[in-house]
This record gives sequence, C-alpha cells and structure tokens, in this order.
Amino acid sequence: MTPLGLSDILLLAAGFWLARKVARRILHPNTRETKLKGPPRDSWLFGLSRKLADAGLQYEQWAAEYGPVFQVPVGFGRRKIILCDPKAVNHFSSMERTIYVKTKMHRTMLSHLFGRGIQWAEGETHKRQRKALTPAFSNSAVRSLTSVFYDSAYKLRGYWDASIDRCAILDVENWMNRIALDSIGIGGFSHDFRSLDGEYSTVAEAFDALSFEGTGTFSSLVLILGTQLPFLAHLPTARNRILGNLRRTMNAIANDLLEKTKKSHEKRTPVSNENSDKSIISLLLKAQEEDGEHHMNGTEVVAQMNVLLVAGYETTAVSLTWALIELARNPEKQEKLRQELRQFGTTDPTWDQLVSGLPYLDAVVLEILRLHPPLEGTTREAIIDDVIPLGEPVTTPSGDVVSNIIVAKGSVVSVSIRCMNRSNPLWGMNAKEFQPERWLTLPDDYIRAKQIQGHRHLISFQNGPRTCLGKSFALAELKAVLSVLIRSFTFEFPNGPETKIETHPGIINRPKVVGQAAANVPMKVGRVD
Repeated sequence: MTPLGLSDILLLAAGFWLARKVARRILHPNTRETKLKGPPRDSWLFGLSRKLADAGLQYEQWAAEYGPVFQVPVGFGRRKIILCDPKAVNHFSSMERTIYVKTKMHRTMLSHLFGRGIQWAEGETHKRQRKALTPAFSNSAVRSLTSVFYDSAYKLRGYWDASIDRCAILDVENWMNRIALDSIGIGGFSHDFRSLDGEYSTVAEAFDALSFEGTGTFSSLVLILGTQLPFLAHLPTARNRILGNLRRTMNAIANDLLEKTKKSHEKRTPVSNENSDKSIISLLLKAQEEDGEHHMNGTEVVAQMNVLLVAGYETTAVSLTWALIELARNPEKQEKLRQELRQFGTTDPTWDQLVSGLPYLDAVVLEILRLHPPLEGTTREAIIDDVIPLGEPVTTPSGDVVSNIIVAKGSVVSVSIRCMNRSNPLWGMNAKEFQPERWLTLPDDYIRAKQIQGHRHLISFQNGPRTCLGKSFALAELKAVLSVLIRSFTFEFPNGPETKIETHPGIINRPKVVGQAAANVPMKVGRVD
C-alpha cells in the first residue's frame, strides 16, 4: 500500500471538513433568509465564479436584468448577495464594524500581502489602528502637504518640457506611477523615492511586475475554492508567489524607512520633532513607542506602511491616468478645464481653492472617481442575522414583493461600487459617459443618487466606519497634479479619441491601450501655447 503524501493528507482533511460543513447546511438550512432573483447556477462546485473575469461589468448587466438587489451563485452551492440599492448600501456600510466583516479568505490574503494592518483589522483592533492614523489625514495635515503635490507636478513638468520638441509620444501611465510614488514617499514617509528622476525603485519595480494575467487555472481554482477553504491561500500558486514577492519587497522598504526615520528623529530637537508629529511615519513611530490605547507593535506598524504605500501609489496613479484618458477622449472638456485654470496664471490654487474654488476641476475629479472607481466592489460576511431595508422594493422568485431582505448569519454580501456608480436609475441615461457637467448642479433626476451616503453622494471612498482614511489626501493630490498638467500641456491619443482602452489585472486594475503588452497608455503630449 502506497503511503499517503502530505498533499493527499491535506486533500482528505479538506474533503472531510467540507463534507461536514455541507452536511450541516443541508440538514439545517436557514429557511428564513430572503431568496432573490439572479442568474442560474451552472456548477455546484464553482457557481458562476469562473465566468466573472470582469465582475463589475457582469454585475452591471445583471442589475439591469434582475434589479438593484440580486443573488449570484458562488462555490459549494452558496450564493452571494449583490447590493446596488442606495438605502441597502447605507445600512450595510453603517454595520461594517458590528455585523459585516471581511471573509476569512479575504483576511488571509490581506495578511499575506500587507500584514495585519488597518485593511486586515476588524472590530476594536480596527478602531484602535484607525484612531492612531487619523491625525495624518486631517484637513490641517493635508493642507500642509499641498506644496508636496505641487513640487512633484512641477518636477514632472520640467522633465516633459525638456524631453518634448513641441509634441511627443509619452507613456502617461508610467509617469503617473512615478509622480504618485514620489508624492506618497515624501508626503507620507518623509522619503523621496526619486522615481521622477529615473532612479531605480524596488517598490515601483514590484508594482510594475504585478499582474495576475497568466497565473493559470490552478491559481484561479485555489482562489475560488479558498472562499470555503481559507488555508488554501497558503499554497504556492503562481498568484501567491507574486503576492509573496511584493510583500517581501514592501516589508524591506518599510523597515528601511522606519530605521532612517528613527535615526533622523534622534538627531532632531524637541521642537522640530513636534512639528513633524503629524506625518504618517511619525505617528506610526509614536504609536509603537507609547503604551496607551493607540499602541501598535512593530509588525502592525510595518503593515500600516505597506497598506498606505499601496493605497497612496496604486489608486492615485490609476485615477490620474484615467483622468488624462477621459480628457484626451473629450478635447472640448479638456479645454473647458484649462480655461477655468487659466485664471491663476503663473500662481497655483491654494488648498482652499482646490477644495471648493474650482467647480469644473472638482467635477472632473468626481466624474473620474464615479466612472472609474479604483476599487470596484467590497465583500463582507454577516456574523449574525440581519434585515437590510431597501429603497426600492424587489420581487422574489416566488412573486412576493419585499421592501427589506433577511440576511442569514454566514451569508456573503457584496456592494458593487462600479455597478452603483454607472447605474442608469441613479445617474441618468448617460451614466456610462464621461460628463463632468452633471456635478455642477446634480439635477433632480439624480434624486436617488443623492440618497447615497458617501463623499458627494459617491460610494467610491466607501462610507461608515471603514470609509477611506486618505480621501482628502487623494483628492488634493489629484486636483493639484491635474491643475499643473492641464495648464501646461495638451493630451491626445496618437490614433484619435476613439482609441480603445482595456484593463490590466493586478491588485487594482490599471487601464491600458488595447494592443499594448503591459499597462501602457501612450499619448501625444504638447505644450500649451
């Protein structure tokens, strides 16, 4: 008889564990939960998971067919509830600390990638970590960082001025990656990565190499099965190796920055230390040193740096790239924005003007975040039974019309941010078009969109206790960089405004021109006369 190998033992253990769980569900079904309409299942084991390569687009189509609240078959005979109803999403967001938490698989992956930081944390741990970081993202803290964003933007302008002879083809995505990395480095961690100067950066290389294309069937299989078997996240799949390499790179960078900052603080006077206390890295060091309610151990501090580095780099770079794409597609809107910015001449808008004094710049940024949210959705698991109220009644498969849905403990619930942001019932028949003008008045036909409890009626930054901590930081950076670039340069596609764009998979999907080998967006960049 052949002895069992480790993989065989793991497989048997997984099968036994899963059989017990499935038997429990069959013998003790929760009949109280509300059944919802949705697409039919084509596999008990996988549900429709293998068909969700572009989940955001698919959810848009299903919402149009089944309504703003529907269910999708997922692995092991389970279902996922999808919310695109403002009232339902408001309730869900408000309960993210008490009822709806990240799934075990999601937390395992976050722990492997970033460590046990604010993205991974739940409950009181999340509350403690968030409270320690909040001062770094206050209005006064972000106001003081505005000069950092302008400095990076002008450095970029200088390089472009030197490299273009009236007009040149530049990969704007590559440059937006560089400006975002340098800005979060200086603004968040008091460190200049010098990416705009062309210096080699291990973090930039790690992110640029990060792609889930071609990770193979086994990686996808583990990802799907991992929703019920979280320990599968430990398997050495191609996807996990990519994430592991990124984690090691980020840990090395975080530890290096922490060591440099500690040495720098030791050389400073008490007054200079006090003046730097609101930087992200200073707050993290303070939390590590103190014994009070905000204390974080060394592992938590490194995890926060990993999360904030990714959030400050990836999301901002992607949003800036999408902004240039949409403005290149719509030259009349690009010129309208330029005209608004020309009032400043050679001076720059102040932080207060960036916040509330430039209505069309504000509208362009909001429209980018609506049409192309960096995070397309968020998924949680109910830890107790719940009743979710609906703003619009739905009809169940049995024909009942209900104004709320019963969610059983253990149910998986997702908010499709992209689906909500592009919903015709919420944003009008031009919901899938780039129309910044909608934000200048938010007319009455957007009355349902106005029910969304989020920044300016957008769910892109999420809402409730897990709303994006760096929201003000991101908005100020987007506006400052665009104000410099649009005043200085014109942007167009070499093959015209109809150039097709697709997404390149990664931690956050990046835009790329169809036909490009990687996440590249070449544009004609010319000087403004």
